Amino acid sequence: MQRYDDLTELLLQLGDSAMVQAQRLCELVGGAPALEEEVALMNVGLDLVGQARNWLEYAAERINDGRTADDLVFHRDQSDYRNLLMVEQPNGDFGVTMAKQFLFDSWHYAMLQSLSDSSDERIAAVAAKSLKEVTYHLRRSSEWIKRLGDGTDESHTRMQAAIDKVWHYTFEFAMPAEYLAQLEADRVVPDASSLHQRWIGTVTSVLSEATLVQPEPAARNYLSGKDGLHSESLGYILAEMQFLPRAYPDANW
Repeated sequence: MQRYDDLTELLLQLGDSAMVQAQRLCELVGGAPALEEEVALMNVGLDLVGQARNWLEYAAERINDGRTADDLVFHRDQSDYRNLLMVEQPNGDFGVTMAKQFLFDSWHYAMLQSLSDSSDERIAAVAAKSLKEVTYHLRRSSEWIKRLGDGTDESHTRMQAAIDKVWHYTFEFAMPAEYLAQLEADRVVPDASSLHQRWIGTVTSVLSEATLVQPEPAARNYLSGKDGLHSESLGYILAEMQFLPRAYPDANW
């Protein structure tokens, strides 16, 4: 695993998380429960691809070894990815898909809202632009959590099971990475405690309206996407996502 400077590590985390979540959503083409949902999920995925490109282009410029944003996506191994563990988990049924999306959206919104005031002007600009899209993402996923949680007995039971299933991976949302300490001091990123309070405030409010029980704070795991320690699920994602660029490296559209 290769470690970069603190700012580049942050950019990789943001870009990789958006890219992997987009890939998961793209797996639902032809598999969503309704045509309207398929279109909506794909639109969210496309938004995230665009955001990933913005973050990874900046990262590639900082790494400055000739690689582009495309190279960072398609020619890095699993241990070099920095995405959150939540986004690499399988979609499961629609309840699990939306539980993952909501918990990620809540963190993503809080992060981008804070980064819009970053002392790094480029980060602030990308965050402000992305925040407009993620505001919609969060509104949409929150509505589904409420609709299913406060719906029929079956939808409530399955939505609670979905939240319980993926909640474990929220420990990363509350766990500050060591490399962020100096970036916090330089006001590039928000302090970890305020970011967590924003995230948990949104989650608590939505789960309450959805009549769902919020699990206890997730215990820290030995895995950590920020440190390149992933679940086996990421390997399967990359095998599919990277096959063509690796098999035909000189191909172009």
